[in-house]
Amino acid sequence: MKLLAIDCAAALCAACVYDAAAERELGRQVLDLGKGHAEHLMAVIDAALKAAETRYAGLGAIAVSVGPGSFTGLRVGVSTARGLALALKIPAIGVTTLEALAAEAAASFPGRTVIATLDAGREEIHAAVYDKALALAYGPAVTTLAQATAMAVDTSAVLAGTAAPKIAASAGRAFDIGPTGATADIAVYARLAAAKGAGERPKPLYLRGADAKPQAGFILPRQAS
Repeated sequence: MKLLAIDCAAALCAACVYDAAAERELGRQVLDLGKGHAEHLMAVIDAALKAAETRYAGLGAIAVSVGPGSFTGLRVGVSTARGLALALKIPAIGVTTLEALAAEAAASFPGRTVIATLDAGREEIHAAVYDKALALAYGPAVTTLAQATAMAVDTSAVLAGTAAPKIAASAGRAFDIGPTGATADIAVYARLAAAKGAGERPKPLYLRGADAKPQAGFILPRQAS
């Protein structure tokens, strides 16, 4: 099955075509826009399809980053993925930016707990914790820097995402750090979506401090070294 992956969660406007059976990328197009995803996304998709020598009719699924991320970018990406999936009568599969960042970090540090984090402003951090098998152990949720630092210290986790350097500095100790961008490589989204398969229709993941703060005193169980 060939799968089209779309990412508009951050500054990048990215698309790639992925062969799930062969587990390899066939073609991609990535623009660093900052803004203006709506005006460029379809051209980016067309360029990725052309690079992969594939047409829309040859696709078996659409993958899309669902956030957390840019409010406008997520709406553009998710609505486009759902529209294409409806028109082509194929599934649309959502992948969070946090799980993609964690998977990218795990490729460099296999068999480790990973905390994927994004600086959310207002002294808040979007965070999710993934165990050694990359299963979700906590989140996605909004935390404070102090809470995220406590989780990192307690688990000796690999850090990923834009808030990773801030957490390491707050802890005052060295951590293994994976990617520190606001999103992962587009092929990671494609690979994760291919492994997930069809499920619920994707929708943007918006985290709000009032609704998503972890319980007071939350600390993951300490893992044996």
